[in-house]
Amino acid sequence: MAPTTTRVLRLLSLLQDRSYTGRELAARLGVTERTLRQDVQRLRELGYPVHAARGAVGGYRLGQGANMPPLLLDDDEAVAVALAVGLAGDGSTGITDIDASLGRALAKLQQILPKRLQRKVTALRSATAVGPATVGSREPDAPVPAATLTVLAGAIRDGATLLAALAGVETEVEPYRLISWRRRWFLVAYELGTHSWRALPVAGLSEVRSTSRRFAARSLPDDDLVAFVLREVAQTGWKVHARVTVLAPAETVIARINPAVGVVEAVDARTCVLVTGADAMETIAIYLSMLMMDFRVDGPPELVEHVRTLARRYTEAVGG
Repeated sequence: MAPTTTRVLRLLSLLQDRSYTGRELAARLGVTERTLRQDVQRLRELGYPVHAARGAVGGYRLGQGANMPPLLLDDDEAVAVALAVGLAGDGSTGITDIDASLGRALAKLQQILPKRLQRKVTALRSATAVGPATVGSREPDAPVPAATLTVLAGAIRDGATLLAALAGVETEVEPYRLISWRRRWFLVAYELGTHSWRALPVAGLSEVRSTSRRFAARSLPDDDLVAFVLREVAQTGWKVHARVTVLAPAETVIARINPAVGVVEAVDARTCVLVTGADAMETIAIYLSMLMMDFRVDGPPELVEHVRTLARRYTEAVGG
């Protein structure tokens, strides 16, 4: 039988996942049901609201209490919480009290994290920048395994090259920065095969592994790597792209849109070109309607049809 403290902590960890019958818990802990009831009572005395119910569907479960007792997290959960709190606490909420609370929460987490986990969290935080929030339709999520992010962040920290499969072709890159934007992850890297700077979608990388080869840092493609990623995504990173002439000065359009929406090129004092993209033509059409400016679609033809459809619907909606 495990020592009492170790056993009670194991019991707490189980109850935080789901409810169990007394027989299941006793079997998982290797104790009698009498010892289990004693351990449940110990948790209650520590402030954990453990509820018990009799019958065929009864058992033990962890409920909500009046006070917040200590929380037990496994290694992956601790790293995930520390990273999420840290990224959210970088002044991103815009609410002073919440930002201050997030900072205190992160300090507490960092104080109790084992060194092996602190190293993971520190690498991920120092290697990551967060892109701006945007208004409008959100593109589909592109989830990334935490293990992949850990490998990328470690390589950035160590100045080691990475090998990864991109569209089925293995490539070697020098990694410089992770960018988190709109629930997507991008790696700013210098691709050795093409000798070019890339904003690589991490969700599109597979078989990612760090090498023993170290590299000397190059001059970055932009002082603001978030802006670099947003430009790359707007020009090449989406499934569909469009070119639109906007009948307004470039500075007016730039002030109206988020850099993530697209790249603006001045034509003359009263006209500019917007190069933009998305995962669907419908999304671009909605973006354009939100500009609140006159524009002309230069291409592709599919976008012209989507705009015509929207124009018809809007006209019919007001009885025109």
